[in-house]
Formats: sequence, C-alpha cells, structure tokens
Amino acid sequence: MTNRNGVRGAGRWSRKDFWLLTMVAPGAIWLLLIRYLPMLGVVIAFKNYKAQKPNTFWNNLVKSEWVGLKNFAFLKSPSTVTMIRNTLLYNAVWIVLVLVLAVLLAVMMSELKNRFMAKAYQTMMFFPYFLSWVVASYFVLAFLDPTSGMIPSIQKSLGLKPTQFYMTTGPWPVILTISNLWKNVGYSSVLYLAAITGIDTTLYEAAAVDGATKRQQVWHVTLPGIRPMIIILLIMSVGKIFNADFGLFYNVPQNSGPLYPVTQVIDTYVYNTYANTHNMGMSAAAGLLQSVVGCLCIVVTNLIVRRIDADSSLF
Repeated sequence: MTNRNGVRGAGRWSRKDFWLLTMVAPGAIWLLLIRYLPMLGVVIAFKNYKAQKPNTFWNNLVKSEWVGLKNFAFLKSPSTVTMIRNTLLYNAVWIVLVLVLAVLLAVMMSELKNRFMAKAYQTMMFFPYFLSWVVASYFVLAFLDPTSGMIPSIQKSLGLKPTQFYMTTGPWPVILTISNLWKNVGYSSVLYLAAITGIDTTLYEAAAVDGATKRQQVWHVTLPGIRPMIIILLIMSVGKIFNADFGLFYNVPQNSGPLYPVTQVIDTYVYNTYANTHNMGMSAAAGLLQSVVGCLCIVVTNLIVRRIDADSSLF
C-alpha cells in the first residue's frame, strides 16, 4: 500500500506483491536448493573426508579430520604446470576462435534470403551441441582408429605407415580444437543471430540510402548492434577459462596416457587422481580453486569492460 505522497508503507503487502512473489518463488527455491545450499559442502576442501558410522553425509562431514590447505597440495605436483598450461591455452584460443567464427556464421545466415535454407543451416550447425562427447568421441575414432579408421586406411592404401594417433601428441591440439569448434560454434552463432534479428531494419535502409555496401553495413550497423551480446558472452567465457570441458578432454583422446602432455587438464587430472586415490578432499579443493579463479576473472573482465563501455558491463 502507498500513502498520500505515493510512497509505499513499510511492512505493507498488497495482492500484487503476493502474486509477484509467487512467480519468483519457484526460481528462487530452485536457485537456493541447487546452487547455494550445496556451497556448504565446500568445507570438504579443507577436510580429510572419510566415511564414518553412521555413514551419512553430515556425520562424515562433521567427524572428518580438518587438514587445512593440505588438499591443495596437488598444486605441487610435477603435472601442475602442464595441466594449468593446457587448460588456459586451450580456453584462450577457443574463446577467440568461437567468437570470431560464431559471429561470422551469424552474419552470413542473417543475409540468407531463402528462409528454408536458413532454418536448415541453423539446425545443422546447432545439432552437434546436443550430442554428448561420448558419441562425438566415436565419430573421431572412426577417423583415427589405427586398425579401421578412415585416415590410417587411406595412409595404408598409399603405401604409408599409418599414424598411431592415440600414441602421438602432435596432431591433438588441432584435433581437440576442431572438435570443440564443431560442437560449440553453432550454438553461439544462434545466440548472435537472435541478437542480429533484433536490430532495427531502418538502420540498414538508411545505410543503404547513404550508399553503404553490405560489408560497410555489417561493420557499422550489425557489429555495433550485437556488441552487448558479444561482450556478455565474452565475459562469461573468460569466467570459465580455468575450467576445461571434461567430456572433450577425457572421451575424445580416450584418456590415453601418452597424450597427457597435450590433453591433461585440471578436470581430467582431478578425475584420474580421485579414481586412483579416492581423495574427495582434493577433488573439492580443485573445484573450489576453479570457482574462485573463475569469479575473479569475471570481476576483472567486467571492470575492464565497464571502463571502456559502461553500458555493456554486467554490473
């Protein structure tokens, strides 16, 4: 309720407030239960989590020994430099490539006049995003398998020695990059295409009247129009630069040991270590470290964006 000056009275609820709260409640409850409540488990990163009697999560959590930063000792491993280097370099390269290719594809599709072909291209590019990396790994295996793969078979037919792809590190940065682009570029391009369709068409008409070519219209109308979307997705991508796609790095190279120098990332290292040691505290510590670094990356990137263009920043 409001007083005569139009100011809402403290502690007063109206029927409109109730219905608005009812609309927000399901999403708020989901966010609380799925996202915030599990954060209490972050304490596992500082404990030697062991099963106790009775074997319940809370009982195990309370009775497990407090070990401080001992679970972060995995950072001293000889593999640490390799896995962090691979994680950061792959993500940095892929952020740039996905951004450029997705924007390029979105611009190209927006220029298609045949609506049927435009929808067909969108579907074909978007479809790989829904495939799991388990399925995608078999596609890659069909090309690279040393006994029956397409590429080794072609090499044999030409009288060449077949390449043992799952034992040779050289080709894998390219293979992983192609696999990632194949799966994710289509999804990003659809987001950019949606942003392009929201641009006022009169801007293109005015540019055409002024004699602007298609290339000039894209540069001066399309790209400025989707700049907020580009910046938002860029910030979100930078926030995940310390996280690797576990499915890609584990399934596509078949978790082959000889390939670890170019395929070992933080996520696969934690999984393999946990599979051997069953140290849940170390896994939790790695996840906490990734989340903290990701949060810092988002904040820093957003501050940089806010200094350049305050209207395009997240907060």
